[in-house]
Amino acid sequence: MTGLFNNPRRVNLIQGEYKVSDDPEVVLSTILGSCVGVCIRDPVAKIGGMNHFLLPGKSIDGASPGMDANTVHLMELLVNGVMRRGGLRDRLEAKIFGGAKMIIGISDIGRLNAQFAKRFLEYEGIRILSSDTGGERGRRLQYWPVSGRAMQSYIAPVDDASPKPTTRRHAPPSVGDAELF
Repeated sequence: MTGLFNNPRRVNLIQGEYKVSDDPEVVLSTILGSCVGVCIRDPVAKIGGMNHFLLPGKSIDGASPGMDANTVHLMELLVNGVMRRGGLRDRLEAKIFGGAKMIIGISDIGRLNAQFAKRFLEYEGIRILSSDTGGERGRRLQYWPVSGRAMQSYIAPVDDASPKPTTRRHAPPSVGDAELF
């Protein structure tokens, strides 16, 4: 299998981006916290892609994920990008990653992101092969769009109980009435 370990061409995605490829040497990569990455491919046409999104919005009831225009657009761009390059809708399969709750004590936007992705794919009739969402840790995701192979690793959480490095605080120099930090 070419491209998996023989110096693949890495394409990094950031929030709000999507990429589609039929090149077996390409690996798509991103880092996810509360964001979600959706990987879609057509296994027969050997083409696939990935996106990286955040903030699906809220529905009128304020509790369930809504249809934020930008996120829906990004999902549609990914699906249409795969189809434009030869994929067929009835053969598309998906994997979903991310959606962690990164900050305790505020709304769980990661859960809403993951719910949105699942709901969108179900509505579009795209089969979800696997999903790893939630938790409280970020993920590093790599996806080979031709083979459909996905590899994720969890990012170590910041341990608030660990000793913090100490820094010496010096009295700031004074210049007139301004303090310099």
